[in-house]
Amino acid sequence: MLSVNPFSKTGFLGPRLLSPSDSGRVLGKSNRLVALLINEISRSLSLSFASSDRTLFKARLSILVISLSNRSRRSVRAGNTMADPLDALRPLMAAHSPPLHAIIVPTEDNHQSEYVSERDKRRQFVSGFTGSAGLALITMNEALLWTDGRYFLQATKQLSERWKLMRIGEDPTVETWIADNLPSEAVVGIDPWCVSVDTAKRYEKAFSGKKQQLFQLSSNLVDEVWKDRPAAEASPVMVHPLEFAGCSVQDKLKDLREKLQHENAHGIIFSSLDEVAWLYNIRGNDVAYCPVVHSYAIVTMDSAFFYADKRKISSEVQTYFSENGIEIRDYSTVDSDVSLLASGQLNAGNKAIDDAEKQLKSNKIWIDPSSCCLALFAKLSADQVFSQQSPLALAKALKNPAELDGLKKAHIRDGAAVVQYLVWLDSKMQELYGASGYFNEPQGDQERKTPDEKLTEVSVSDKLEGFRAKQEHFKGLSFPTISSVGSNAAIIHYGPEPNTCAELDPDKIYLFDSGAQYLDGTTDITRTVHFGKPSQHEKSCYTAVLKGHIALDSAVFPNGTTGFALDVLARTPLWKNGLDYRHGTGHGIGSFLFVHEGPHQISFRPDARNVPLQSSMTVTDEPGYYEDGNFGIRLENVLVVKDADTEFNFAGKGYLAFEHITWAPYQKKLMDLTLLSPEEIEWVNVYHSDCRKILAPYMNDEEMEWLNKATEPISTSA
Repeated sequence: MLSVNPFSKTGFLGPRLLSPSDSGRVLGKSNRLVALLINEISRSLSLSFASSDRTLFKARLSILVISLSNRSRRSVRAGNTMADPLDALRPLMAAHSPPLHAIIVPTEDNHQSEYVSERDKRRQFVSGFTGSAGLALITMNEALLWTDGRYFLQATKQLSERWKLMRIGEDPTVETWIADNLPSEAVVGIDPWCVSVDTAKRYEKAFSGKKQQLFQLSSNLVDEVWKDRPAAEASPVMVHPLEFAGCSVQDKLKDLREKLQHENAHGIIFSSLDEVAWLYNIRGNDVAYCPVVHSYAIVTMDSAFFYADKRKISSEVQTYFSENGIEIRDYSTVDSDVSLLASGQLNAGNKAIDDAEKQLKSNKIWIDPSSCCLALFAKLSADQVFSQQSPLALAKALKNPAELDGLKKAHIRDGAAVVQYLVWLDSKMQELYGASGYFNEPQGDQERKTPDEKLTEVSVSDKLEGFRAKQEHFKGLSFPTISSVGSNAAIIHYGPEPNTCAELDPDKIYLFDSGAQYLDGTTDITRTVHFGKPSQHEKSCYTAVLKGHIALDSAVFPNGTTGFALDVLARTPLWKNGLDYRHGTGHGIGSFLFVHEGPHQISFRPDARNVPLQSSMTVTDEPGYYEDGNFGIRLENVLVVKDADTEFNFAGKGYLAFEHITWAPYQKKLMDLTLLSPEEIEWVNVYHSDCRKILAPYMNDEEMEWLNKATEPISTSA
């Protein structure tokens, strides 16, 4: 078990000033003169400083001089023109007490979020890499960026020559790299608010062999050099209506306290933004694409607390919290309140607790080690920590009837918007580019038009958002739209930018992965299309992806089955051709919450073994294939896990199956029908027939004519 002491803020190395030789080593040969200048000015001006202030003075002077010396080689980072952050961070690292051999800059914020606010994009700021997953390690002479297979190509394009890409699953992990490459007793700095207990424990174990130290920084060094860091947001907290939430706050708190009692825990700390939002039936707009509020929650057997910026809370919302027995406290007080919780002194309204009452209470505090940050964990004594997955993780994943009904309705409206978009895009590709279109393949060479109006990856994705915005209950997108043509589609999580995005090309595959936030549900859909003549290779690859997509959708499996066991179904048709993809096959979907939701998943990764699929969970079905430099293919629907109606019930286990709730046609022109079995052809025909019936009420005459044609039955004799 992880002890608190290894992460104490007391270092074993004493403070020291940056010597000329140290400065030269830190800054490199090209900056030796700058280092000498820093030290000369320091020697003259710092005499009047107390010795304890001199190190900080020199570090800040270093930042100033380096900033001036690098004006001639400014670079663009995250939309801001600025000197390379590496040159500003390294003097701070050297001047720190104790001196830091490295700092870790994760993607995550104080809540271990996948998607973070602009203010919290520290890893993007220091590296220039904009993907949603990654971790930066900065040493005195190296800078490394770890990311997963979705982002290998993107990172290769975005990282400067000063950075080295580390491919997760292929290269050593960050903790292994540190243990192997940094010296014994090296000090590695980390912001304790931005690292989970689980991650810290993993680092500690890897560092122990060489007595390397994970050091909790008192302030985030990236924030110190990020001079134009965005201000904190102040968007309002909103109450999520019961008609969409499906379960009252009182019922959720009652269920939660029963679980606390079962584990003999007096209280629990919630850090995950979606868990706080789900528990208290609130939503917000603090993080782009995610309707959540920067907040914490603490719940005890007799009290409930909500920690947020009070500027965001209207009088009506204050009344709502009060009526539900929840006390609102300022976001910044969670630190001290966790200390009070640990000592048994936290109580609603600061009511005094006598010694007799304290003795009756358990001192056990429940934390989820995957989401609780090290800073809050350090407030608890080791003997009082109950470390286990949050009880809300599974409760939130198991959708109640109102949530399921809302998700199904949201996906119907969303599917209508996608079809309307395809109708528009098909017409525009023919009109502007002379493309043969969604349905037809050109006969022989076809002369292309030079369009008066260009369609770009960004302009068409904006149009798709416009169709969604017309739908009832639309609140925004659920993630940045992946709108990608040709080789860009091979970048799994490609993000088009207005100034650099590609123009659509009728001779190349176009992939769009998109979703929306509606009051009644969150959506996520991917389709891949071609408006010209696809090659036989492209058809074969598309058909293999479709076969895997159908195989997973059609699965029937016993209770207790995990997504790890099902992942192979989606990959097998690709494997038969020696193909594969570098991402998981499915993730959960929130109910007007995060587009990626756990704790379950369908994946080859070991942690997909942890949580079995259960009835009323949602999960995506999204196999793909990506050929670097050429094209990418992905097909994605959202599925709901349901009880299966089987003839037998071996060992009384009970069996499960899937119900798809996403509605948009697959492009027949990209299918090689000779590769589809009769059962697969029947599946496509039934799905397309259902699309026609379900989406018809949302279509005008032109759109319905297009949809009828897109969903005509297929057969091998066609």
